Amino acid sequence: MKRGDAPTRVIYGVNPVKELLRGGGEELAELWLAEGARSPPVLELERQAREVGAKVKHAPRQKLDRLAGSDRHQGVVAVLEGTFRYAEVSELLEAARAAGEPPLLVILDGVEDPQHLGAIIRSAVAFGAHGVVIPRDRAVGVTSGAVKASAGVVARCRVARVTNISRTIEEMKSAGVWSVALAADGDRELGQLDLKGPTALVMGSEGEGIRPLVRRSCDHGARIGMTGQVESLSVSAAASVALYEVARQRRK
Repeated sequence: MKRGDAPTRVIYGVNPVKELLRGGGEELAELWLAEGARSPPVLELERQAREVGAKVKHAPRQKLDRLAGSDRHQGVVAVLEGTFRYAEVSELLEAARAAGEPPLLVILDGVEDPQHLGAIIRSAVAFGAHGVVIPRDRAVGVTSGAVKASAGVVARCRVARVTNISRTIEEMKSAGVWSVALAADGDRELGQLDLKGPTALVMGSEGEGIRPLVRRSCDHGARIGMTGQVESLSVSAAASVALYEVARQRRK
């Protein structure tokens, strides 16, 4: 992997830090714990942090609020070394080959909300995707908020950051990966497509959806069939449903 240009200096919350340590915790420099936080999960995090050589510090909750930029840290804030390491797209495809599976990728075109990005990453890991691709500009990167929203699962997901989404989709075609643009006005319902082969699910931003140029680059357009009186799903909810459909077809 290569170093990205968007620093992720802290992550916070019991589960995100637990996932960090579960992955080895090599980037953990300091673990800050709120004074008086002595629950078994917190004590276990302290033990694991000391094992990997991180400094453990105790401080009032107000100090942790400032470190995390939030009061939702559950008394646990991890300070990391360096910046988040983004993968190359080729690494995502190689991960699929190494697993002996057809590639399954999620490509996000302009998602700006870290909560949605984190939730999508969590779903990608849950349903066996080999990675997530995001644009370098006009989109959120892997921030502390995204890590928190993923419950720390970012540590187990390859995220590639590219300059041009349309060009990346074209390059994937050369690698045999078919792209499916998900939109409310898609030609067919997603379940009507054969998703068992190499697939990239392309999702747009909350407000504008997939940009026209990106959509034209995709091989298929599909929609999620809904029976209730709701016009659309959030991008993170739609990603979850779409990834489940791929997993369902592949299990069969």
